[in-house]
Amino acid sequence: MPSPIDLWFWPTPNGHKISVALEEMEVPYAIKPLNIGAGEQFAPAFLEISPNNRMPAIVDPDGPGGRPISVFESGAILHYLARKTGLFHGADERARMEIDQWLFWQMGGFGPMLGQAHHFRHYARAMTPDQRQLAYGVARYTNEAHRLYGVLDRRLADREFVAGDYSIADMAIWPWAVPHRIQGVDLAEFPHVQAWFDRVAERPAVQTGRVAGLELTNRNLAGGGKEAGDARAVLFGQRARRRVAPAQY
Repeated sequence: MPSPIDLWFWPTPNGHKISVALEEMEVPYAIKPLNIGAGEQFAPAFLEISPNNRMPAIVDPDGPGGRPISVFESGAILHYLARKTGLFHGADERARMEIDQWLFWQMGGFGPMLGQAHHFRHYARAMTPDQRQLAYGVARYTNEAHRLYGVLDRRLADREFVAGDYSIADMAIWPWAVPHRIQGVDLAEFPHVQAWFDRVAERPAVQTGRVAGLELTNRNLAGGGKEAGDARAVLFGQRARRRVAPAQY
């Protein structure tokens, strides 16, 4: 058996992209919990793995040439795992380009914009005293979320998966569609997305990857209390930090 990949992880849509992919590819892995609400992503040792102080990240002890490699950014991790296993990334260059376009669509739009909708609709209500500013943010990103679901619905009108065959593009997009109600989106408006969403959700590896790490947290950061307030400050109030001497794992 190969040595397990270390997955630096917290149960969020970006984290679940990778747990789903590892399950689909049947790659052994060990979750290394990284409590982003407590600021553990800013530990100097993790900075050596993820220079952007964000999870997920992986450390593969059996990397290229048999030497360990660390990879950060979920899209790069999906690419790495697909190349390592030869799975879910197309059989030729035309198929790979089809997959990559939708993977980068998710990385550049469907994730960040839905994340902003989630933020303004869910977290910001406890943080923003000016309700006029909040209303603008809610409308701006809810509308953009709705537009992006429309793009996805058109794409799925004549195919089962976004790039033809099931691929890392679906693995990237699906976890961000899970909290669609919090984003202000009703999948009943997007029947092709709804059918795709249900189709992906039926996959056993997706079901296993989706629940990975859920036992780590059940806190509602939108609520009150000191813990929630501290977590919001860590997640949403960060500026550039000076580099400190790294620790080694």
